[in-house]
Amino acid sequence: MMFDELDLGRRQRILIVEDVRLNAEILLNVLQDEYDLSVASNGLEALAMVKEQMPDLILLDIVMPEMDGYAVCAELQGNPSTRDIPILFLTALEGDKNEAYGIELGAMDYIRKPFNVPVMKAKIRNHLELKRYKDILKRDSRVDGLTRIPNRRRFDEAYAEECSRATRNRTPLAVLMMDLDLFKAYNDTYGHLQGDDVLKLVAKTLYNTLQRPGDLIARWGGEEFVALLPQTALEGAVQVAERLRLAVYDLQIPHEASSFDQVLTISVGVAASLEGDRCAHDVLLERADKSLYCAKSSGRNRTVAFQP
Repeated sequence: MMFDELDLGRRQRILIVEDVRLNAEILLNVLQDEYDLSVASNGLEALAMVKEQMPDLILLDIVMPEMDGYAVCAELQGNPSTRDIPILFLTALEGDKNEAYGIELGAMDYIRKPFNVPVMKAKIRNHLELKRYKDILKRDSRVDGLTRIPNRRRFDEAYAEECSRATRNRTPLAVLMMDLDLFKAYNDTYGHLQGDDVLKLVAKTLYNTLQRPGDLIARWGGEEFVALLPQTALEGAVQVAERLRLAVYDLQIPHEASSFDQVLTISVGVAASLEGDRCAHDVLLERADKSLYCAKSSGRNRTVAFQP
């Protein structure tokens, strides 16, 4: 995730969950010019499709065989990764009790059958606009304002998730702490505006150098960055750290105030847990930070790995 986690220019995706083919075809014909549509004919198929590609909104029939719309809604609302998807129930049921029950489960609205097309389109448009607005706020709260890479809040969330996953699956987990060497001297020499430009360039370079989709790079604060490497043991983490260090060195950013080199460099501290070592997860950041201190105190522009 960098610069803009959301592709705000894409067409929004709607999942139609309707077991009556005629109703599904009506919705497809009415909405296909404005949205990317997919159709599920039952609740279980809908849940599988949501896992495969997250929709922006779900039109969900209530009365279906095997798993009705209420059960699908409850399942989606009980999952943190899907609970923010707006659900609009499709129903021919009458009565305030039915509507109240759906709202209590987490549905945003109801669309009545037979469909009133202008009303239906207005409801869908309003809920999608609200969803996009919420997504923008959520994205911006997890993105560093200067560098446009994930911020510390996003890293903390990912770190907690990956620690749990590593413990559950008994897989290793690695963390890299990185610091721009003598960056205060750089700012004093070239000015803070140029320093900000350098931070943005370094952030982009670090982000583009990480090769696996599951890896995460974030701005820790100031001139510090942190990387999270799931399913990575110490040896592999050191290789990644060296690749990041060399990528910044290869930028050849002049640094006249550096006491040991004439270009901007970074120091990297590395720590990794062993497979299933839950205790190590709790101290990974501390170990990586200690390794970073060793890298800087022993000459800078180098990678140091924590050895338990």
